[in-house]
Amino acid sequence: MIPNVSNDLQLDFEIAEQPNKTYKLDTNSNIIVGFIDGLEAVKQAIYLMLNIERYEHLIYSWNYGIELIDLYGQPPPLIQSEIKRRITEALTQDSRIISVDAFSFETNKGKVHVTFTVKTIYGEVDAETEVSV
Repeated sequence: MIPNVSNDLQLDFEIAEQPNKTYKLDTNSNIIVGFIDGLEAVKQAIYLMLNIERYEHLIYSWNYGIELIDLYGQPPPLIQSEIKRRITEALTQDSRIISVDAFSFETNKGKVHVTFTVKTIYGEVDAETEVSV
């Protein structure tokens, strides 16, 4: 005998967005100075992702951080083409980040300075990073 199961099951629930409240880090002294949420939390996450070398620290997932170490010593045109892809790949691992665009490059004295815009669910953020050549 097989039980008779109705497929008319209706579920009434809402998916609630979880807060992204996190510790605020003073980047100059690496001391926790309170809590942040929303766009400020995303800005801090962007800063950390761009300053942590991927695969370098066991505490972070392999999806966290950016791979820059192998770009040292490469010619600036190669760095400019590769850095755009790597920044986009690193930042879009975060579900709060929608896209990364408007890249601008400036090469000066052995460094490539990159500025770009990050579109998040909370708004846009202008960000920058620097890679030694």
